[in-house]
Amino acid sequence: MINIILVDDHRAVAEGTKALLEQDGQFNVSICSDLNCIYEMIETECIDVFLFDLYMPEINGIELSRKILKDFPESKIIIYTGFDITQHFNLLVERGISGFISKNASREQMIRAIEAALRDEVIIPVELFRQLRKTPMVSVAPKEGELSDIQLTEREVDILMAISKGMTNKEIAHQLNYSQRTIEYSITNLFEKLKVRSRTEALVKARKYKIIPLVDVFD
Repeated sequence: MINIILVDDHRAVAEGTKALLEQDGQFNVSICSDLNCIYEMIETECIDVFLFDLYMPEINGIELSRKILKDFPESKIIIYTGFDITQHFNLLVERGISGFISKNASREQMIRAIEAALRDEVIIPVELFRQLRKTPMVSVAPKEGELSDIQLTEREVDILMAISKGMTNKEIAHQLNYSQRTIEYSITNLFEKLKVRSRTEALVKARKYKIIPLVDVFD
């Protein structure tokens, strides 16, 4: 029996996935709604795989994975989402994610992805594979006593430039032709890479490392 913890803020979707996976008795799926539930399950059960939704209101799948892997580094975590994860791919890999499953995947595809994760392998759907073209990166050499390498994508640099002009998330989304939600998550990832907590701090650090030109700072 393979024990799985599934975290999804859409209860109906979670229940449907649970029923799908438990059809032949190979999997036992427990649905959790928060971090406390997950830790309680870990303490009482031997968990083989975690399925985390990427976008949730309380905590996103990236941050949730970070917390679990910090305390349980051998955990097998699969991101389970109906959204495009391309923009988060590098960060997810860096976080130690064991795989990806689309909410549109068939039962057979889900099972193959779970079994692959248990073998320390990753199955990437063709549609995702085709999206994963190499994205230009901006690598910044650290100064003594400062951060290690900072690697930003071309999109993240564009967002920094837009922030430096005082643009709102809505305005940035319109300019770069992305949804506002996508921009919000990109900014969260950007802050994490730069190890900052605000737009002002991000711009100060970006100017310090000459990622963007010297410009006025907007909060």
